[in-house]
Amino acid sequence: MTKVDLISGFLGAGKTTLIQKLLPEVYKNQKVVLIENEFGEIGIDGSFLKETGIIVNEINSGCICCTLQGDFRLALMKVVEDYHPDIILIEPSGVGKLSDILHLVASVEGLEIHSQSTVVDANRALIYHKNFGEFFDDQIQNATCIILSRTQEINQEKLENDLAMIHELNDHVRVVTTPWSDITGETLYEAMVGSASFIDMTIHELEKHHHHDEEDHCDHHHDHEGCHCKHHHEQDHECHHHHEKHEEREENITKANQGLSKGNHIHIGTEEKHHHHHDGLDADDIFDAIGIETVQRYSHCELEEALAQLPETILRAKGIVQDHEGNWFFFDYVPGKTDIRQGKPAYTGLITVIGTNVDVEKMKEIFRIH
Repeated sequence: MTKVDLISGFLGAGKTTLIQKLLPEVYKNQKVVLIENEFGEIGIDGSFLKETGIIVNEINSGCICCTLQGDFRLALMKVVEDYHPDIILIEPSGVGKLSDILHLVASVEGLEIHSQSTVVDANRALIYHKNFGEFFDDQIQNATCIILSRTQEINQEKLENDLAMIHELNDHVRVVTTPWSDITGETLYEAMVGSASFIDMTIHELEKHHHHDEEDHCDHHHDHEGCHCKHHHEQDHECHHHHEKHEEREENITKANQGLSKGNHIHIGTEEKHHHHHDGLDADDIFDAIGIETVQRYSHCELEEALAQLPETILRAKGIVQDHEGNWFFFDYVPGKTDIRQGKPAYTGLITVIGTNVDVEKMKEIFRIH
């Protein structure tokens, strides 16, 4: 099967710029064919991309999702027959419906849709939603990943309004909110294809963490200098209470590990909650994991205060978020222990919580996610 990556987006959203970023980092060791639809325009984008060595098949006489459906099918079949590519990268016209393109690709034997992403101009999203809903909304509703462009040009309020509109149209879509210049092509592509690497890493570390933490579970491995949170001054007293509850929590963690060691897999979603009944455990032993995307920003103190509110049923929490100055940091929590350290930019803020009977709305309230 030949994989197909679809990168749609309204006129001028930045599709070609995105492809230019992905080519040297993601596609460099693969045989890739780009099918580009200019909707009657001269193929300037295609000519530029040819300089990178990618094979470009341009369709210039009309939109592949309307008048050129037959030609598009033939183009796809010819590409497979002539080039035998690893990946076919399709950049449709900005006025095309993603739903139509998905249907056309699915009708060609031997092709597998690997990713379906839409680039959205963060500056123009609400205007296009209002004025061109039929085309613009379809591209959002049928994407599994939305890649916001030009987020560095808008304020937090506008970004949150964009996200509210997007999630109203598609409440399970992943959304890239980080400026493209701040993240790698690999990070973008992980979001596009739905990589579960972040939550996989969480689960892997959950399996082993209690073997290393038994002796120092009340320690904090980050600098509290300049932090005047009330709970820090009470930390020594709170640790005595943690000792009383530690055995019970360790028992819960051990039960979770028994299930995880059997190779169970959890996928991260926008605000998804997953229940898993593991072999060898009673039916009441349910292990929940939620992954939440967020643009909320936190100081270290604010984050620690949120983590201090987590109920005892939470066995693990970790994430990558921004502070109020725009710096990225990684946090890692198990009962009685918190680690906060500098991190690299992610495609958006991510928070993962693992435990039993996890209440999604309660987690969003604790982390101030609207």
